[in-house]
Parts: sequence; C-alpha cells; structure tokens
Amino acid sequence: MPRLYLLRHAKARWAEPGQRDFDRSLDPSGVADARRLGTYLQESESRPERIAASSSTRTRETVAALGDLFAKGDVAYLDSLYEATAVQALDIVRKQAGDGDLMIVGHNPVMEDLATALVGADAAALKAGFPTCGLAVIAFDVALSAAEPGTGTLELFWTPAGVK
Repeated sequence: MPRLYLLRHAKARWAEPGQRDFDRSLDPSGVADARRLGTYLQESESRPERIAASSSTRTRETVAALGDLFAKGDVAYLDSLYEATAVQALDIVRKQAGDGDLMIVGHNPVMEDLATALVGADAAALKAGFPTCGLAVIAFDVALSAAEPGTGTLELFWTPAGVK
C-alpha cells in the first residue's frame, strides 16, 4: 500500500517588519517539534522514500530539522507548493509519485484540506485542525499517481502533542 505523508511545516516566527511571509523561519519550538517528529519516524521505521516541499524558508528548515531521514537527492523543493490549493497539491502528489511513499511538506489550509479530501469519511481525527508540524499518514490501495479524493485511509495523525 503506497502512503502519502502530509506534513504541515513546524511553528514559524512572526514576520519581521518588511519581511516576506515566504522568508519566515522556524522558531525554537518549531525546530524542537520537527526534531521530535524526525526521531519518531526513525524509531518507527515508517518514512517515505521522497519529499516534495514548498520552497519557503520554514518548510526547508522543517525538512532539515527532521534529521538524516532522507538523501539530499530525494528532496524536491517546489515553488508551486507555496500557494497551491488542495486541487493543485493533489496534482503535485500525482506528478511527484514514484514507486514508493511520498511526503509533502507544505502550508495550511492546504495540508488540512487535502488530507480531509483524501480520507473522506475517515477524517474524524482531523476535525480538531491540523497544527504546525502535524503529520497525516494516508494509505491507498492504488498508486499515488492515481490517488483520488475519498480513496485514502488515515493510518496515523501525529502532532507535537501526541499521536491521534
């Protein structure tokens, strides 16, 4: 069963005067949360083969804080994920899908909207929202390149506060 890992970037600092939203960096608690998630993924031996991430500063820093989970060539930074809608993000998933599992690192509301759409009736765990550094792991009976709304099964919803 191929899996899609949808990760909202970790907690970011507020923008400095004159700073673009795109350039906001993680705050210390965001770095700590992403490191905890990286440790969790290493210990559970449940991790994707590839990452496609928004090219914003905070998503790049989130990927870096996950640790040595991925080879450098297995991470693609895409400008198109920064302001993507859920429909556009699903198209990116389909295009980035390879033979194995894929992680998308992006922003809300897109991560929450996409996760909710993909799992359909199985979205109860997501009703309370999708916090920063929240990770939804969704399994499919078909290749990720053929993923459609309502066809995924939510296997795990990890948050900095714990697994749901």
